Amino acid sequence: MMVTYNNSDGMKFLLLGITDNPDAQAPMFLIFLIMYLLTVLGNLIILIVICVNPALHNPMYFFICNLSFLDISYSSVTQPKLLSILITGPNEISFNDCIGQLYVFMSLACTEFVSLTAMAYDRYVAICKPLHYSVLMRKRVCLQMVIICWVVGFLDPLAHTVVISRLPFCKPLILNHFYCDLSLLLSLSCVDKFLIEIMTYIVGSVVALPAFLLTLVSYVFIISTILNISSSSGRHKAFSTCTSHLTVVTLFYGTVLVMHMRPSSHYLLKQDKPLSVLYTAVIPMMNPLIYSFRNKDVKNALRRLTNNKKYI
Repeated sequence: MMVTYNNSDGMKFLLLGITDNPDAQAPMFLIFLIMYLLTVLGNLIILIVICVNPALHNPMYFFICNLSFLDISYSSVTQPKLLSILITGPNEISFNDCIGQLYVFMSLACTEFVSLTAMAYDRYVAICKPLHYSVLMRKRVCLQMVIICWVVGFLDPLAHTVVISRLPFCKPLILNHFYCDLSLLLSLSCVDKFLIEIMTYIVGSVVALPAFLLTLVSYVFIISTILNISSSSGRHKAFSTCTSHLTVVTLFYGTVLVMHMRPSSHYLLKQDKPLSVLYTAVIPMMNPLIYSFRNKDVKNALRRLTNNKKYI
């Protein structure tokens, strides 16, 4: 007879990490440490450069600052634990810490969904309604949009978290992953998960689906407007302001939706661990490069800041 556990038992989960090959752990530790440091450093540089440069105090860079802070927070939820596992081997994590990590991780992911939609709207207004941009995207409106993103992001996963926290677990409490993943936690429960999975899709779709559709509609109007620009240089300039955002949207939406919007019975570990690495480590590291370091204004601001430091 299999033992049933619940959160009153002071139970702990065992996180196995990303690899069971001892020879690969040291090289992978160095790789992920470098990636994490680059993520934090790159996004901090973006935050500092934008904050100290008045020329960059506009809605687009305000949203990029929000995204940079999100990326630092997002990667910090999972990366330190992964580094710890790669040094010491499989790590235990208490039930409360596991649920807390799950909630914060899903909340930040949800916040990023909505934030990317807000950035798509910003690009829509800039390209499709340029004469009204200063009115529609004034500072107060931008601040309200960011606050709404964070409030929605942290409210949406509450139902998931409450349901998971009340489930009984009757399998060996081993998570073959480097963080507390929703699908894996569901797979460890001994109750019928059909209704829980249906609720997961419904609750997840409350934010993810409207965010995706609004982003899609924004880009339909953006592309239509760009194609109607008469000069090729004008089309190129307008489209270049959207390519970075479109790249990030494609990467983030694609990996997160593939990971979470499907039954836990279809959980394929060999596929999901690389996807998890992609959206927890690689994408946050790449966002500064995609969004800002390819941007002429940011590069000029960074160059001026670096030159000023030389004379201090």
